[in-house]
Amino acid sequence: MTTHTLETPEADIVYDVHGPLPADSPRPPLLMVGQPMEATGFSTLASYFPDRTVVTYDPRGLGRSVRKDGREDHVPATQAGDLHRVIEALGVGAVEVFGSSGGAVTALALVTAYPDDVRTLVAHEPPLVGVLPDAAAAERAGRAMRDAYQARGFGAGMAAFMTMTSWKGEFTDDYFALPAPDPAQFGMPVEDDGRRDDPLLTERSLAVTAYQLDVDALTAAPTRIVIAVGEESLDVMTGRAALATADRLGQEATIFPSHHGGFLGGEFGYAGQPEAFARKLREVLEG
Repeated sequence: MTTHTLETPEADIVYDVHGPLPADSPRPPLLMVGQPMEATGFSTLASYFPDRTVVTYDPRGLGRSVRKDGREDHVPATQAGDLHRVIEALGVGAVEVFGSSGGAVTALALVTAYPDDVRTLVAHEPPLVGVLPDAAAAERAGRAMRDAYQARGFGAGMAAFMTMTSWKGEFTDDYFALPAPDPAQFGMPVEDDGRRDDPLLTERSLAVTAYQLDVDALTAAPTRIVIAVGEESLDVMTGRAALATADRLGQEATIFPSHHGGFLGGEFGYAGQPEAFARKLREVLEG
C-alpha cells in the first residue's frame, strides 16, 4: 500500500492505493468510499481484492484529510469534487466505486456531477431520508438523536442513533413513545466527555441524509448504477432508504450478505460477513 496526499486550497485529501499500480491493474481501480467512516474501515474488504488496484481515502475533515477552509460541514457535492480530483490523479480514466452509507451518497453525487468518472457504482444503503414514505418522521427521529447528543454527550447520542437505526418499519408513535435509551445497554459510556463535534451525531453531516437525488442526471449517465442492500437491513431505515432509492432509479435493489456494515471485519467491533460480502461485490462488479 502507498499513501498519497492531494493538496487543494480547501483541504489536503489523503488516499491509499492498495495492490498493483493503477496502470497495471487488470480491471479499473476500485474506489471504496465511506462517510463518516474513513479509509481504515475498508481494510478487511480491500484485502479480498489483491488482484486489482483498490483506492481508499479519508473524506475531507475526517482522519488524515485536514481541512484548510475553516468549515466543518460534510457536503456530498463537495466530497464528490474531491473524489473527482483523486480519480484524475490516478490517471487511468473511469473507475469503479463501492460506496457505503454516507459514502454511497457521495458516490451518487460524483456520478451526478462527473458521469464519465465512473463505469460502475455499487451504492450500499445510502441513508437518504427524503426518499422514505415516512420522511418527516425519520427527520424527527434524527433531530431527537442529535438533541440527545447535545444534551447528554456521546454515549446518549450513540444509544439514540443505534435505537433509531435498528427500528424496524416506519417511525410511528410507538417509536417516539420509547424511553430514552440507556447508553450502558449498548456498551456506550455513560459519562459525558463534554465534546460535541462527532460527525455522525451533529448537524455537520445533515447534508448527507438530506441530499436530494437528481434522478434525471443519474439515469442519463453512462455509469452502471447498482443500489445494494443488506439482507438483514431490509426493514430498518438504511435498508428501506436503499429500496426506495432503487425504486426511484427504476430498478430493484441488489441483496448483499449481512447488514449495514456487512463488509467489516474486526475494525469497529461490528463485524459482518466480509468474505461473503466481497464475493458478492466481485460478482456484481464483474457482471
